[in-house]
Amino acid sequence: MKTKYLIGIVIIIVFVIFGALSFRKTLTPYVSFAEARKTGNTVQVIGEVVFPEVKYDINVHQLQFPIMDENQDRIMVVYSGTKPANFEQATKVVVIGRYENGIFEADQLLVKCPSKYQGLSSKPGK
Repeated sequence: MKTKYLIGIVIIIVFVIFGALSFRKTLTPYVSFAEARKTGNTVQVIGEVVFPEVKYDINVHQLQFPIMDENQDRIMVVYSGTKPANFEQATKVVVIGRYENGIFEADQLLVKCPSKYQGLSSKPGK
């Protein structure tokens, strides 16, 4: 009877470890531009789009643009895919991918737009 419990506990521990390792691999950490340049792993960086330098090739669906962080550090981003409809209204973008050969090759692009309620104030007397 003890052998069955021992085998059951070992199986549960193996599945918990496997699940934890699998979950950890799916996490993509936010890093600074400097860290993104150093690592070859998939990471997330956030920055403001430098709109005058945005280029979109509609034929190959490739978006190229620099982003700038709060320290005025810039990094060039290349995203292959359809340009998000609200890209021009973005206050910031999160790019997920990896830095290779002097550019950040983005697999995913998340647009941070201002809230449609931003700037609204409550009426006097309420």
